[in-house]
Amino acid sequence: MLRPAELALGLFILIAILHDLFQSVVLPRPSVGRWRLSELTLRPLWAGWRWVGARRRRTERRENWLATFGPVAVLVVLGMWVLGLILGYGLLIDGVRDQLQPAPADLWTSVYISAATLFPLSYGDILPLGGGARAITIAEAATGLALIALVISLLFSLYRSFQDREELVVTLDALAGAPPSGVQILEVAARYHMPDTVSTTFDEWRRWSAAVLESHLAYPILIYFRSSHDNEAWLNSFGAVMDAATLVISSVEAEALEGSAQLLMKVGNHLVEDLGWYFRLEKSPSAVVERHEFDEARGRLKSAGYHCRGGEDAWEEFVALRSRYALPLNQLARRMAIRPAQWIGDRSYLPHAKGSRTRS
Repeated sequence: MLRPAELALGLFILIAILHDLFQSVVLPRPSVGRWRLSELTLRPLWAGWRWVGARRRRTERRENWLATFGPVAVLVVLGMWVLGLILGYGLLIDGVRDQLQPAPADLWTSVYISAATLFPLSYGDILPLGGGARAITIAEAATGLALIALVISLLFSLYRSFQDREELVVTLDALAGAPPSGVQILEVAARYHMPDTVSTTFDEWRRWSAAVLESHLAYPILIYFRSSHDNEAWLNSFGAVMDAATLVISSVEAEALEGSAQLLMKVGNHLVEDLGWYFRLEKSPSAVVERHEFDEARGRLKSAGYHCRGGEDAWEEFVALRSRYALPLNQLARRMAIRPAQWIGDRSYLPHAKGSRTRS
């Protein structure tokens, strides 16, 4: 005797879990659909995790707490997939319980049979006799093998992408400082007479932006993995390099650097646009930097030996270029509770930002 309600509910749970698995692990591109179980689980979980971290007074303890979220989130998602598959198949088994020998006494016994089938734990105490029960058993055993393979693949992909992302972040520390600054990148290069280093940095971070664009949108959980060194954050480092490129294009007379800066801006803005689409971040016509901060930066660059363009024209071009990425990066940095850098992070204290503060 079949139980249609249990069969329908079990099939619905399996479709939802397998769809989320496919979108999260198998599909090598950003998921178009927003209604995914893993995302619906992680975002409220992160909100609570961040709230607890914000209540810790010591910076080291707060950062250590927030840094644990990424690995914990991976375990939570894996646990959700496993439990969902066990429950879904358990409902299917309970829906055809009369086709098993001996028949399960209740739903919890069917869930036990499901768990023993998903993983190689069965002792042969239950035998599927009917066609439906045999089909469900074979399907679940195959799903268990596929799940193990997908989990191993996911973990390797996540940690390889994380290491690739952090390599340049750590390397930038010597050039940009900690926390990083786009102005300091140009100052240090001028101090040690290393103009080629700036061009090389732009080229490296252009490739970095393309790699992060592919990996972090295919595996959004990577965004919650924090950098492992003090005063470093991948968003701040990326923002600092983008700021350096913006200053080169708008304010510094250096034709040898402008080409690599323009190419970085194209790929970097693409990364920011896709992150903004995924997290529903806002754009702004403002550079999210005060005019006096820009003038101070130009003064520092002049002192370092750069020839700078006229103030008003340079400011207008700076605003136009930086408005494409500044506010989305600041919103994402606030949402991820990243400590502010020179021009990246929580800028809500600025006078011009008081009327346009966004929720994050």
